[in-house]
Amino acid sequence: MLKIAMLSFHGCPFARLGEKDSGGMNVYVLQAARELARRGHSVDIFTRYHDPNDLQVDELEYGVRLVHLKAGPYDSAKEDLYEYIPEFLTSLEAFHRSGDTRYDLVQSHYWLSGPVGEILSEMWNVPHAITFHTLAKTKKQARSGEHEPEMRSTVEQRSMERADAVVVSTAQEREDIRRLYGKSSRTVRVIPAGVDLDLFKPVQKEEARRALGLSESKVILYVGRLEPLKGVDILLEAVWRLEDRSDTRLLVVGGGLQTDDEFRRLKASADRLGIADMVTFTGSVKQSALPVYYSAADVFALPSYYESFGLVALEAMACGAPVVTSRVGGLKTFVENGVTGYLIPWRCPEPFAQRLDMLLANPSLREKLGKAGRAAALEMGWGRTADSLIDLYSELSGSAWQRAAGA
Repeated sequence: MLKIAMLSFHGCPFARLGEKDSGGMNVYVLQAARELARRGHSVDIFTRYHDPNDLQVDELEYGVRLVHLKAGPYDSAKEDLYEYIPEFLTSLEAFHRSGDTRYDLVQSHYWLSGPVGEILSEMWNVPHAITFHTLAKTKKQARSGEHEPEMRSTVEQRSMERADAVVVSTAQEREDIRRLYGKSSRTVRVIPAGVDLDLFKPVQKEEARRALGLSESKVILYVGRLEPLKGVDILLEAVWRLEDRSDTRLLVVGGGLQTDDEFRRLKASADRLGIADMVTFTGSVKQSALPVYYSAADVFALPSYYESFGLVALEAMACGAPVVTSRVGGLKTFVENGVTGYLIPWRCPEPFAQRLDMLLANPSLREKLGKAGRAAALEMGWGRTADSLIDLYSELSGSAWQRAAGA
């Protein structure tokens, strides 16, 4: 049995999804930890306090503990967190000494966790694996105007060089690391993310729409954070260009609404286009509620400029919704164009509008693509991800033991 220290410095896996800085990574950390524990391993997830009501230690289920540590003010912005890494590291090591726990491996998530993982790996003489989820250079290349802290690329580069393994979700991400960061593929392991098949399953459409109070005959859905990189403005333009906008509702799920600058920008765009009366911004919702939203939709749309994986599209497929997404990143690995949905190679509204028009006007096509998407998602449960992670962790732990023994 392996004892794993999982670092998610900036993001608590219980944060409300769709809010700022909360998304697929939070789901990944929690689901991977749970599946590892169900296979007999033990995982402590370390994150910072985000709320004074957070428990220091929360036993999520047998074998998985969520540990909150002091690291800066509760409401610190993500761009300010780098300076609190020493405090997080000190808090973590104090917790470690108090429990006299020996970890076999450190798994870091996101660039802010990387420096902590590097130091702990050296202190504890254990391997360090890192998953970045997004990369600064890839984001900047995907969309002009993207801003990232100057130090981020440097920290990512250093973490890649020092980690025993870099875990990525797709071969495209591995190629991005090689091309943009000059990292050899020798220590880069491709392990696709998964979907919670117990949660994400179809709900009867009429029942789902009643639960959400939807009366329109045509429903388009977006789920995710509200930020320019997600391309929601493209979706608004596409809806405006639909041949028949009558009796249509666009649901935009995610964001903090009144506290979110991007929400205000998008709301103004909907007003300018004259479609505000057919667009509902719901704000963030609990993950447990998402299957109802996916099942209520005729089409799920994700017009992102960049997605390292695109977990929400896989969740939509698991619920039987046909998807129309950008042909970027991980989306290309599980959305089969014309079979489970459509991949749009251009980040502009016209082709999105064409595919939305086609699907909204063709119930039999929607049903066909939805069933194919559900079948594809059934092959991508989190158990498969956990099994691959265990194989990697076992390899790394064996190598670390040999080094320590002087083999």
